Order: sequence, then C-alpha cells, then structure tokens
Amino acid sequence: MKRRFAFLLAAALIATAPGATAATPDDQLVVGMSMNNITTLDPAAMAGRESTGIATNVYDTLVRLDPIEKTKVHPGLAESWEISDDGSSITFHLREGAKFASGNPVTADDVLWSYKRNVELGLVGAGVWLSFGFTPENFDQYVRAEGNAITITLPEEGDPRLLLYMFGKPDAAAVIDSELAMEHASDGDKGQGWLTTNTAGSGPFKLTNFTANDVIVLERNENYWDDPASMTRVIFRHMPESQTKRLMLERGDIDVGLGLSVPDINALSSNSDVEVQPVPGAGFYYLGVSMKDERFANPKVREALRYLIDYDGINATIMPNYGVERQRPVALGVLGALEDPGYALDVEKAKALLAEAGYPDGFEVELLALNEAPFLDAATAIQGTLAQAGIRANIVTGNGNQVYGPMRERNFEMIVGRGGGGQEPHPHSNLRAMVVNPDNSDDAGLSGVIVWRTSFYDEELNAMAAEALTIRDTEKQADAYEAIQQRLEEVVPALLIFSQVVDTVVFRSDVEDYQNHYGWTTRLEEVHKDR
Repeated sequence: MKRRFAFLLAAALIATAPGATAATPDDQLVVGMSMNNITTLDPAAMAGRESTGIATNVYDTLVRLDPIEKTKVHPGLAESWEISDDGSSITFHLREGAKFASGNPVTADDVLWSYKRNVELGLVGAGVWLSFGFTPENFDQYVRAEGNAITITLPEEGDPRLLLYMFGKPDAAAVIDSELAMEHASDGDKGQGWLTTNTAGSGPFKLTNFTANDVIVLERNENYWDDPASMTRVIFRHMPESQTKRLMLERGDIDVGLGLSVPDINALSSNSDVEVQPVPGAGFYYLGVSMKDERFANPKVREALRYLIDYDGINATIMPNYGVERQRPVALGVLGALEDPGYALDVEKAKALLAEAGYPDGFEVELLALNEAPFLDAATAIQGTLAQAGIRANIVTGNGNQVYGPMRERNFEMIVGRGGGGQEPHPHSNLRAMVVNPDNSDDAGLSGVIVWRTSFYDEELNAMAAEALTIRDTEKQADAYEAIQQRLEEVVPALLIFSQVVDTVVFRSDVEDYQNHYGWTTRLEEVHKDR
C-alpha cells in the first residue's frame, strides 16, 4: 500500500512539471516527515519542532534568531529595537507597509492582541511569558504601544537579552492577523478552534491545506513584505517510517527528509545525490517520571534510575545523528554549562538504592514513548536496563497526543521524551523548561513547562535561577548557573537527561540554501533548487 502511495505521489508531481529533470517540480519543495506530533498550528497552543517549523514560515515574529551565530539577532517585523539603559525594557519599531496574507495591514494592535491572547489563553505558548512575570492582569501595564513603537517592560528584574530572544520564537511571539482570527472566533476562544487547522500570518508562505497525519501545503504569500519566497509551494507529507523517506529521497520523490533513523542516515551519507546536515539542536532526550507517584517522589528511587540508563550504549548505538551524550540541563556551548557528572550504568548500585527506598524487588510501571525513532529504541533500551534491577516497564506507544497528552495533564508514570528549551541561546532557556517550576499546583496549568508536568519543585532552585538572571557580570553569572547545576545533582531531578538533541536533515543535493535551525525555526523562503 505504501509503495502504491509513493508511486501515485511521484506520478502526480511529475504530471505537474512536464520536462522536469527530477520527480519533484522545480518550483516546489516536498518534505517528508512524521506528523504524529502536529496536533494544532495555533502558535499559542502548539508544541514540538514539526509544528514550530511550519508556523515559522507562515507567521512573522518581531525578530529572527540567526541559525549559526546563536547570539546574533536579525530584524523581522521590527526594523529596529533598543534596550533601555537600566535593562528593564525593550522598545521595538514596527516596519511600515507589512501586510498579512489576507491583505490586512500588520499593526501594533495586532502585535499586542497576539501577545495578550497568548497570555490569556494560558496554553503552551504562555509558559515563557509567565516565566517573566507577565500575567493577564498585568499585561496592559507592561506591554504597550505608541504609534509603531511597542515597548515591553519586564515585570520582574531579569536579563533583557533573554527577553529579546523570546520575540524570535513563534510559539511565544507569532503575530496573528487579529481581524481575520476574530472573524472565526467562537464562544470567546479568540479564534483558537479555527487556528488549529488554519493560519493568519504575514510570513513568506500561507497555509492552504492541513489534513492531519496526511499532508500540509504552504503556498507563496504574494502579500509578503520582503522578497517573495523562491518556491511557489512547500508540501509536507506524513511519512513516519524512515525507510519510506530514505527510498523517496534516493528516487528524488521528495526533496527533504526529516527524522530519519540512524541506519538510513548512515546509508544515505555515501550517496552523492543527497546531503546530510547535522546541526546541534535545542533541548534534550530524557527519561522523565511523575513525582505525583509516591515511588518517584522518593529521591532514592530517582537516584536509582540515574544508574539504570546505559548512557554510553544508547548514545553509541541509537542516538548518532539524533543526539550527543549529555547529562545536565544546560546545553553545551551555552554560558555556564558544566561538564557531565559522568553517570554510567551501575545495576548493583541501583539495586541498593531501590532497597533503601523500600523497593528491593522493584515494581511495575508504564513507560510512554512515541512510536518512532529514536524514542521507541531508547525506551526499549531503558526497559532492558530497568529490568535488571527488577523494574518491569510496560512500554506504551502512540502519537504526540497519546504520549505527551497524559504528561501535560500530569497523569503519567514514566516517559522517554524530548524537549527542554534551548531555543534561545541563554542558559535560562533550558532551566526555564527543565528546572524552574514557579507554581506546582495543578491549577497553575503550566502544561508548556516540562518540569511542571513532572511535579518537580525546589524553591531554592527557583530562587537561584531568578537571582542568576539579574547578574550583569558575565563571569559571575556563569558561576551562578554552574551552582544551579550542582544543586540539581544533589536534589535529583525528575527529568534524567541522557542526550542533547542533534537535528539531522537529509536533502537532495540540488536543494540550495537549506539551513536547519537549532531553535526549530528553519526558514524556507530562500530555499531553491539548482537545476
């Protein structure tokens, strides 16, 4: 059935491009990837790299973060900006003449509406706003516009560099066509239902088709304020199986493949018709537990788990092209990142810790994992090492909603997952996701904060992270972030990191100017084909 589907797709593409030298048309980019984790394209509600990658090309943000020079910031909808002398606020100057794909003008009111909507909805995208101290109640006090100048003031003392980076993240700062969205609002949802499968942006492309777990089609936005996109259309096809993507890349049936398995990437590495582009990414792969579960609330049990992960084995056999070994929640290369503490598989030590915790015979647990590489492979490896200490893990697989949904609702036991910030080149970007939990109550609803999902809470770590943000001396600030990582080792986190993410993209060698972005915001408007 899959072969027939591939044939039909290729035939259809050829039919639309008579005379083309490859299966895909010259002016269209065809991307194969898993859509299991794309449940919405509403910037305020989306989570995960795949949906972020789509939104990046449909929605504009005030600034853009450079994909190579991590601390370099480019203009977006804002032509310029300045940080106040005391570091308490940033003023952006919105460019004149920008339009949404609908033809409506982009205004400062749209910017404020989009940001306030995000905070008021309180979904995934609100997490970063809330972490700075913005709330629905104080938003109007701290986010204001005068003409085309938009001034954002920090409600709490913090690092303005981190605040600036936030305005390059579409989940936190995508600018939505408020008029169009409100035309489709229902029951006070601010367009949330409609924006799940429709878009209202000013980016280089516009969405014309979203069929869940099948296809997403973007077409060139003729109203785009900058140079028009090179491609007239970008087609994302749902291809969860790595071998299908490899076959179609080899035949030229697709131009770009995301999320291929290690064996397939290795096989393609020697193929001169394709290019393999590994890029250090944001976030981590982790084994996570819920501290609502009394077993995992016990630090001895979490410490035992620390010694039941075969870090070397997993990273050598499963993670190449997906990740590199890492055990701390601050990404390599970021200010204050410490070397790993050197944990290794030690079953006897884990057994002793479990016995001290009152579980000498282990226990049974449900382990969630996406049904795709490398999650399922890593979960299977961890299942095997857990079993050596008597922990019987039953792996439950599914799509993004089925796996991360229970975690977001704080209704899970154990998970192999991926995440952890890092989309801004600042240590707090990681810590905000993996360590800082400002409100551990269920009512807080901080589903966009991974550590909140685990119910891990340490008041001292919260205070240390808040203090680190206020330090202006770089060396002293690095010391503060190192101290946070050392404190976390003492209290034993609920998220046990075993790799830092590496994103590997494979594309046909005639695809030019494709540059994967560490923050998942890969822009496609300049991508073209050299034919």
